[in-house]
Amino acid sequence: MSAAAGLVVFGEDWGRHPSSTQHLVRRLADTRDVVWVNSIGLRRPRLDGADLRRVADKLLRRRVATPAVGAAAAKAPPPSLSIVPPLAVSWPGSRVAAAANRALLGWQVRRALARRGVQRPILWTSLPTAAPLLGAFDERGVVYYCGDDFGALAGVDHEPVVAMERQLAARADLIVAASPQLAERFPAQRTMVLPHGADVDLFRRPVAAPADLRRERRRVAGFYGSLSDWIDIELLATAAQRLPDWDFVLIGEVRTALGPLAGLPNVRLLGVRDHGALPAYVQNWDVSLLPFRDNPQIRACNPLKLREYLASGTPVAATPFPALLPYAGLVEVGSTPDAFVRAIASAATDSRRNVQRRAAVAQESWEARARDLARALEAM
Repeated sequence: MSAAAGLVVFGEDWGRHPSSTQHLVRRLADTRDVVWVNSIGLRRPRLDGADLRRVADKLLRRRVATPAVGAAAAKAPPPSLSIVPPLAVSWPGSRVAAAANRALLGWQVRRALARRGVQRPILWTSLPTAAPLLGAFDERGVVYYCGDDFGALAGVDHEPVVAMERQLAARADLIVAASPQLAERFPAQRTMVLPHGADVDLFRRPVAAPADLRRERRRVAGFYGSLSDWIDIELLATAAQRLPDWDFVLIGEVRTALGPLAGLPNVRLLGVRDHGALPAYVQNWDVSLLPFRDNPQIRACNPLKLREYLASGTPVAATPFPALLPYAGLVEVGSTPDAFVRAIASAATDSRRNVQRRAAVAQESWEARARDLARALEAM
């Protein structure tokens, strides 16, 4: 391992569907040691089935000798990266929880750093709730990677999390924002905009259609990602009703009510697929969909799937949001149900710009983004 400063990273659970943090840190780990801390949460737990299952899963992960990495097909962490399943209390805004996390989690992370021989690491957090850990590791610098608007993100205790984000931003030596809209909230002299990248080679390399992508001489409009509150389910239902000769294929975890889609014969829910399997779907359906609601979260977002769709060359139909602007003319956009249906139909006829779509993101790989970020870290 080189002399590059080690990292302590607070992110989501390693090995789940890879986030921008995982994409970047995996590549940074080529030249430095990393201690990755699985999610310490963004809200108080609820006593419901989903949260109880998540707690049980985290406890199980703590009991196994080799850290779990999510889905069986997920890539193992690189040898230079250690995973810490945290002993932490998810209760944003609680002083008791903050003190407990600083003591318990601080002890865990310091042990992991010692095992790797890392001294004075850079502390990187993608979660504002790591703010109570600032200063616990004799860190040489603090990086706040802001990939979402935590004041608008669903599933977050907004008030205490935003307060912790302000505390973190005031202490950070470098703030990395995934979009210009997010960057506007932070001091310009300490903030760099780093748009998401794409696994360009993975998505542009031709691959055969999977068996469950049924064609039957019908056109297919597809979406992959979390089916959450920011997806316009009503818009999808309207498009499926107005395009009965199309199949609408939706891939991902269901986190919101799908009532409007119930009973529609041309809508197919395929469930979760490993990230490495997604190119086989997106390359072999006719149109990729970005059916987002217009809200503060989406106006600040920089969705990973946008560049992955483009890297595949497949036509894209979307509702309007700011992250589309650099790719004007390469994405069909519709802001109303009628316009969105027309966008799908128009995109399906556009095979001429496949090469242009791929070219538009050819220099926007995660490797390129990680090189830019590595230079900023070295400057610290």
